[in-house]
Amino acid sequence: MEQLSDSDHRDSADATTSSCQSTTAEDGQCGGGEAMARGLSAMLESVIKDFDSKALDTLNSQDQLSGSLDRLVQELDQLLENAPLPFIVQHASRISSVKQRVSSLNLVLKSVQRRIDNIDHMLSANTTQEKASSETT
Repeated sequence: MEQLSDSDHRDSADATTSSCQSTTAEDGQCGGGEAMARGLSAMLESVIKDFDSKALDTLNSQDQLSGSLDRLVQELDQLLENAPLPFIVQHASRISSVKQRVSSLNLVLKSVQRRIDNIDHMLSANTTQEKASSETT
């Protein structure tokens, strides 16, 4: 995914603000506060989408890692049944510990993803509401 720099975010916010400033106050399209709100909304929307994409990529990677660890734990369990050497038991316990930490991290990532989705939904609803109210005035 294309990554936007801070200056790109500022440029998009500046473009929104300057386009609103070029209209007259009598047009009723942009007020000082509305221009700033639209600029911030545009900037936050792109930041949230970028973060959301990276969070999804991380979540997918964590799921793949979890699946690989599950497979490895199963293979080690089979190996332990056939040859219970202290060396193997030690490494099996380490891998089980890593698996538990990855599972815990996945739960945290899913919680963060839900929160980001909620924020995105609230911003989208607010933007839609602002557009509707500015069209009626």
